[in-house]
Amino acid sequence: MEDERTGDTGPSMTSHRPYLLRALNEWIADNGMTPHLLVDATRAGVQVPPQAVSDGKVVLNIAERAVARLLIDNDAVSFTARFGGVSHPVIVPIPAVLAIYARETGQGMALPEDPSGPHDEPTPPPTDATPDTNGAPPRRGHLRVIK
Repeated sequence: MEDERTGDTGPSMTSHRPYLLRALNEWIADNGMTPHLLVDATRAGVQVPPQAVSDGKVVLNIAERAVARLLIDNDAVSFTARFGGVSHPVIVPIPAVLAIYARETGQGMALPEDPSGPHDEPTPPPTDATPDTNGAPPRRGHLRVIK
């Protein structure tokens, strides 16, 4: 928060995202549910088997019974898991985690972006309100309502 008298923003703090991840993982497990991470697999530093990725995203089961050596530190989530019967090391930088939720109920949280500084995020596609630089009409979303 900015100090109105001096213009200072105060001391900088570390990211709150790893703390939220650890707390929500514990909450989900304490309730006997299966914690899953939704990960943006296109982000720099993400190491998952390519066959697990679909549309640039991957869902990872991080339950104790599903992984070995789970570590959620302030920089990344890391563990070893089996994909198609083959053991693979997995590394997910904290900024690549989009959400954590319980498989059985869907309860959890989409993680907020860190306001603390620049990230290696891909540039978002133009929205209906943002025209292309070459004068082409704006791109529409790709989602459809199916009844």
